[in-house]
Amino acid sequence: MNLLLLIGAPLLTAVAVLLSRNKAQVKWISLVGSVAQLALAFALLYAFRQERAQNNMSQMLFELNYKLFDSLNINFHFGVDGISVAMILLTSFVVIAGVLVSWNIEKMTKEFYFLLILLALGAYGFFISLDLFILFFFLEISVIPKYLLIGIWGSGKKEYSANKLALMLMGGSALILVGMLGLYFTAGHSFDIMTLSKTSIPANIQNLLFPLLFVGFGVFTALFPLHTWVPDGHSSAPTAGSMFLAGISMKLGGYGCLRIATYLLPEGAKEYANIIIILSAIAILYGAFATMMQKDLKYINAYSSVSHVGFSLLGIGMLTQTAITGALMQMVSHGLMTALFFAVIGMIYDRTHTRMTNEMGGLMKVMPFITTVFFIVGLCSLGLPGLSGFVAEMTVFMGSWENSDAFHRIATIAAAMSIVVTAVYILRAIGQTAMGPITNTSHLQLKDAAWNEKLAAIILVAGIIAIGIAPGWLNDLLRPAAEEIMNRIAGK
Repeated sequence: MNLLLLIGAPLLTAVAVLLSRNKAQVKWISLVGSVAQLALAFALLYAFRQERAQNNMSQMLFELNYKLFDSLNINFHFGVDGISVAMILLTSFVVIAGVLVSWNIEKMTKEFYFLLILLALGAYGFFISLDLFILFFFLEISVIPKYLLIGIWGSGKKEYSANKLALMLMGGSALILVGMLGLYFTAGHSFDIMTLSKTSIPANIQNLLFPLLFVGFGVFTALFPLHTWVPDGHSSAPTAGSMFLAGISMKLGGYGCLRIATYLLPEGAKEYANIIIILSAIAILYGAFATMMQKDLKYINAYSSVSHVGFSLLGIGMLTQTAITGALMQMVSHGLMTALFFAVIGMIYDRTHTRMTNEMGGLMKVMPFITTVFFIVGLCSLGLPGLSGFVAEMTVFMGSWENSDAFHRIATIAAAMSIVVTAVYILRAIGQTAMGPITNTSHLQLKDAAWNEKLAAIILVAGIIAIGIAPGWLNDLLRPAAEEIMNRIAGK
């Protein structure tokens, strides 16, 4: 399969959106383009599985390599492994759902959808890039659209939130750039990830560069204590913006922490692993307890995202194959789950004009579809068996428990304790919102989900259930790539 199609589809969609003449054309072009991206993602999954079934065990498949700046050794080098394929699938699910839930956007519709598609373009390019410079380029493509989506179409303290998000992410980008240049000049003037993975970098250099890259990417994925942009950014963003921020953008950071920092600098990863574990355990517990204090549904989901993303970073820090596989599964699960959560919150807000749980009640009576989906995503968040959250978190716990020393066991137990806190705030939020009598008589006239909202929810719920009931396909996709990373860490 030609990976350039994954960049070409959103690029052509974005151009077509700009050339469209009215709002209806913009919406349908965006939807058709997002359906094409979803089809390409499934085609990639099928082609990838076929190659593996035919015993093509190359680390990266479907590689393309075109020279860009020969003098600087910068190339358009693309390729995918199981991790990349999983992240591309996640992106395609969130993109089509984001387009559908934004169907009623009236303000600057063309510009709104163009920025959404541009975000998708950046994500696809990031996940298939095997050249650090090109990877960084696609990472930066996604920063400006986030800023504009919040600043123009956001709500509440949108200017403050947009500026805070942009400044913090730019700070993370600066650290990544310094770390990349350090790798470039240390490893024979090469940005190529596959070349760098075969280069012997002195341990003292790795110990210097690893925190730059890990913390830089960590800013994007809400690494504690650099997570403060998440609650403000998510709460102020429009619904689709929140879905993209939590569902896709935070995964760019997790992917970079694993693929770039940990894989290319294994000695540095081992040196700083305990610090990563401590920060991740703090994030998991802090995020859970902070969520208990929130009454705004968006803030509830934003702070819970800090907690749930902490499981991914915890799995990376544990440095076992099972834990890393679990971390990757958690990235996919959280991407689907949090995108659906924000979609449902947006549906509720559009009808009730409030996100405060104490101003709602009895919504199940008037909005059965929306509140049923709210139940499903809430139960996924608290780790109910049969849904993706349980599979991902349990895999992280099992991998973490493989470390038999007291430090790792205590960190695992501390992280597991957050499940109880999660159950408290999720069940309380669901109960206050959906159950009981209708406290506001104006809510009696509310309408349930429209066709576009139902379709968006069904797509994301299908992904959550597909992982929860039959996780083997995702595990088979991710485990060989996780094994490759572990072999690199073990020096094999």
